[in-house]
Amino acid sequence: MPADDAATTVTPSLSLYREIDRGEWARLAADMAQPLSETEIVQIRGLGDMLDMAEVREVYLPLSRLLSLYANATKRLGADTSAFLREPDTTTPFVVAVAGSVAVGKSTIARLLRELMSRWPGTPRVELITTDGFLYPNAELERRGLMDRKGFPESYDRRAMVRFLTDVKSGAPEARAPFYSHMRYDIVPDAHITVRRPDVVIVEGLNVLQPSPSPSDMAVSELFDFSIYVDAQTDHIAAWYVDRFLALRRGAFANPSSFFNVFAHLTDEEAVQTAMGYWNEINLPNLRENVLPTKHQATLILDKAASHSVARVLLRKL
Repeated sequence: MPADDAATTVTPSLSLYREIDRGEWARLAADMAQPLSETEIVQIRGLGDMLDMAEVREVYLPLSRLLSLYANATKRLGADTSAFLREPDTTTPFVVAVAGSVAVGKSTIARLLRELMSRWPGTPRVELITTDGFLYPNAELERRGLMDRKGFPESYDRRAMVRFLTDVKSGAPEARAPFYSHMRYDIVPDAHITVRRPDVVIVEGLNVLQPSPSPSDMAVSELFDFSIYVDAQTDHIAAWYVDRFLALRRGAFANPSSFFNVFAHLTDEEAVQTAMGYWNEINLPNLRENVLPTKHQATLILDKAASHSVARVLLRKL
């Protein structure tokens, strides 16, 4: 080959991820039994999610199996390390993060993975924690002038989140997380979620993959064994957010005890305008500035289409 031809040869682009399309990923579930009934799936499904039997079987069943394999391999490595050091086995829970935008469906995915992973041998005890519990109470957010930035990194008690996960990964007999009420839109005083050395802990939230604010501080993400980012085009997420707001207006917002009861009597047009105002002023800036930049920190990315179904999976290479 002439020298000038050699110089113009294009090297194939490399990627940190294996890119697996929906059809290829779905074939991985060909020999797996569906452990959930349609009724169970309906109970897990969140507002606006188009989760059905096919989506569970073709996307989340193989994902749960992959997570179970990672968890069991990590457990074996922990046991082998303890044996090498001639110490008792001190293997700690396998921690999975689920990150992504508001309204992208990460809460439903986290609930679904909790149910699916608990059906696999080796991971029967699975706990779910949401980072909402680590938001500062509304009174503290008001004091700090952060109520309009609820959901941004600075609105969370990051140190409390690190302490909780450090307890989990240190093998503490139990670890306690604060409880957040979506009805009250606030932390519930003296209420906690307690985990006692389960096989797996799933941590779901907007900013779980955020870097630490300073080099001397530990990032929450350093305490994860596997992380998932739920991705979609921004205009699709905006549409899902508005649809969810409309559904909540007809449902949870109608409860007189709801913090958002003030929105229950809006007209459709007023509700859409209100939802888009919150999206454009709070959720979209947070997505662009803080959430989306963490996508490639994830071990696996679920890329959703406009229908809310997963179109492809990106798995980081080992």
